[in-house]
Amino acid sequence: MNKITKAFENKKVFIAFITGGDPDIETSEKLIIAMAEAGVDIIEIGIPFSDPVAEGLVIQQADERALKNGCTVDKLFAMVKRVREKVEIPLLFMGYINPIFVYGKERFMEKCRECGIAGVIVPDLPYEERDELSDVCAEYGITQISMVAPTSDNRAERIAKEAEGFIYCVSSLGVTGMRGEINTNIGEMIARIKSISPTPCAIGFGISTPEQAKEMAAISDGVIIGSAIVKLIAENGRECVAPVKDFVARIADAIN
Repeated sequence: MNKITKAFENKKVFIAFITGGDPDIETSEKLIIAMAEAGVDIIEIGIPFSDPVAEGLVIQQADERALKNGCTVDKLFAMVKRVREKVEIPLLFMGYINPIFVYGKERFMEKCRECGIAGVIVPDLPYEERDELSDVCAEYGITQISMVAPTSDNRAERIAKEAEGFIYCVSSLGVTGMRGEINTNIGEMIARIKSISPTPCAIGFGISTPEQAKEMAAISDGVIIGSAIVKLIAENGRECVAPVKDFVARIADAIN
């Protein structure tokens, strides 16, 4: 059992997302440590990109701030390596395929292994093209996380059968962002996936309150929250660590 799946043993898992380098590398480092202390079980670190097609405005703007402030993939690798001395929970990179290819996929995965990244999520890499990374991920021991959306239909079963770590279940159509309510029949999708795969399912896209987190955790193995955290970071800048830590602690309490 890999480290990511192991995090789901005997509890509901809280996965938090931040954009790496927003507002700067030093603050991202502090945030990861603080969120782990507050009860977050897995942290996704977004690699800022100029064309993040799956992201709503909140994360788009975070990517712009991070890039403007000089964030690079190498700086993120160095930051993760420092964080690894203080944080034991699984850390993931969430990024687009272009920066990985530009960096060199073998070199990228080798660096992930060296600094302690457990897995990668690549939202613009379709299931049919997952082989672009699957071999090199396997070579370096990096888990390639699969995503299933309400529009996946029959593909969901094929995706689930090959999934590793956990299955990222997209709750809503469209891009990332906070939503007042989640209207898709996500419970039905989760039930169908779990009937064919033992891999844990975590729900993301649109969850922004403790109440929503508790509701989604009740029908899945965990919840993923990104935009609500990134919005707090945008509002508080370099003073964001305390409010983010308080927010994620309330989410962790709600789902467990």
